[in-house]
Amino acid sequence: MKKEYRIKKNDEFQRVFKKGKSFANRQFVVYKLRREKEDTHFRIGLSVSKKIGNAVCRNHVKRCIRQTFHELEQEIEQGNDYIIIARKPAANMDFHEIKKSLIHVLKITKVLKKTRTSGSK
Repeated sequence: MKKEYRIKKNDEFQRVFKKGKSFANRQFVVYKLRREKEDTHFRIGLSVSKKIGNAVCRNHVKRCIRQTFHELEQEIEQGNDYIIIARKPAANMDFHEIKKSLIHVLKITKVLKKTRTSGSK
């Protein structure tokens, strides 16, 4: 994931938290906020608390989330900012479980294009 596609600054996080809508399942919370420039690429911000585990565990979860967004890049609605907050159950999941859970919450958010068939790569 390119660095310009990430949300890093606190004020950008706060804007998405305050103005965006949230959607959740047991493992993740996703905040979504439409940006002014509609033709731009989506951006993601990650929040993985120390409650999840040590640095190795947190970095593993973040890598899996980034890889999932990279694989779904063509199917995710463009022009939005997304904040993904990992909950404690995500610490015990492997990549495929994290991907399945993120796809589930993104379907709830209604940002995945309809071309995806469930369960396939």
